[in-house]
Amino acid sequence: MADPLIPTVDLSPFFREDDEDGKNKAMEIITQACSHYGFFQVVNHGVPLDLLHKALELSRIFFEYPCQEKLKSSPPSAAPAPVGYGTQPQNSPNKNEYLLMFPPGSAFNVFPHNPPQLKQTLEDLFFQFSKTAVLMESIVNNCLGLPPKFLQEFNHDRSWDFMVAFRYFPATDETDNNGAIQHEDGNCISLVFQDEAGLQVSKDGEWIPVHSRTKLVFTGHLGGQHRRCHSGFEQQEIQERNTQSGETNREKPPLLCLLP
Repeated sequence: MADPLIPTVDLSPFFREDDEDGKNKAMEIITQACSHYGFFQVVNHGVPLDLLHKALELSRIFFEYPCQEKLKSSPPSAAPAPVGYGTQPQNSPNKNEYLLMFPPGSAFNVFPHNPPQLKQTLEDLFFQFSKTAVLMESIVNNCLGLPPKFLQEFNHDRSWDFMVAFRYFPATDETDNNGAIQHEDGNCISLVFQDEAGLQVSKDGEWIPVHSRTKLVFTGHLGGQHRRCHSGFEQQEIQERNTQSGETNREKPPLLCLLP
């Protein structure tokens, strides 16, 4: 399903030589999107779709393990951030469990032993997301007319970049919200890839649903706008009814946030 209200940018010209017209067209869309929206979708982004879907599937398998097995990947008590497996506090309005990682090689990372391919797949995806995010950072820097490498230097410590896979618990009734409440991301840039509709972004007080499963969504504190990973009461009711008799939890897939 198309998302006509959400600007869509084709990044393929930036992977080719001598396609200045394509680059200029993409930069025009990005400039307008950053100025008037604060978010846009990207296609032909260089991240292999088979890798994205593999990461989703392996994450889904992990989240279906018994709680005792998942807790083996909990962060150590001295960890500076909730790396590894965790769940939201019981009184939190956000109802989800998650698996969070810092860049590959970080001493803080805690990976599950099962499924066996999950660790390598997430590390590969982190690497691919990082390449796309760095490219986007450079393009946006130019589109906004900032000094050369301003965003790169502002966001120079990449050791705190993180990627997180979420699974949202099913709603218990028609009034239950099992997504994430309205919020603004605290980081400079977010790249989001979802397995099914759920993400919404806000513009001029209107919440716009994101339907695509093949595009990355770029958001950031660039245009004064904000987004929410929130399914809304009525929207979530529909989504729950469209699953396999409520047996499938909605999982928000890997999300890479590049921190300032």
